[in-house]
Amino acid sequence: MHTIVHMMRHGEVHNPDAILYGRLPGFHLSDTGRAQARKVADALADHDITAVFASPLQRAQETAGPIAAAHDLPILTNDELIEADNIFEGLKVSVGDGALRKPRHWPKLRDPFTPSWGEPYIQLAHRMLAAASKARDAAHGHEALCVSHQLPVYTLRRFLEGQRLWHDPRRRQCSLASLTSLIYDDDALVDIIYSEPAGASDPLVTGA
Repeated sequence: MHTIVHMMRHGEVHNPDAILYGRLPGFHLSDTGRAQARKVADALADHDITAVFASPLQRAQETAGPIAAAHDLPILTNDELIEADNIFEGLKVSVGDGALRKPRHWPKLRDPFTPSWGEPYIQLAHRMLAAASKARDAAHGHEALCVSHQLPVYTLRRFLEGQRLWHDPRRRQCSLASLTSLIYDDDALVDIIYSEPAGASDPLVTGA
């Protein structure tokens, strides 16, 4: 029996000040982000989705809204889908650029493999795996959707593919409103399919 769990990255966020928003409250979808969510809802309209989960953050809840509505389902909030913790949250810096140019941030960047500036990759992978397993069990024999964030979704994919978890963020294949679909045969993962039903977008949006 096949079950599909679609791990979705939320749509574009309204962030005119280019803040690394992370887990901060109050960051909602932009007009583009809402349109992206509607496009994904249209693309999944004929799919057999029986459960919709979302990160507790506003942008994820808003992204899940049109898809849940299209299938007459409630949005089930799952804290395991939340954005990765990051000590640069709230700053106009990025780990790859601005932070490296400021000496006060250098101690925080001492270990890119864990990483030292945020939630450990392995911890992130394990909680996302738990979220995917919960969604698989809820939709047994059908499909589920989980709306999360770029780094959590991409870390889970690398973990499941047996790749090293530390990576160059510029090379992530996880655009806004994209789907990383996990295909299960009973409880065994048999395939991972990436798609962009809302169209390609720049994956490196501040806050992810």
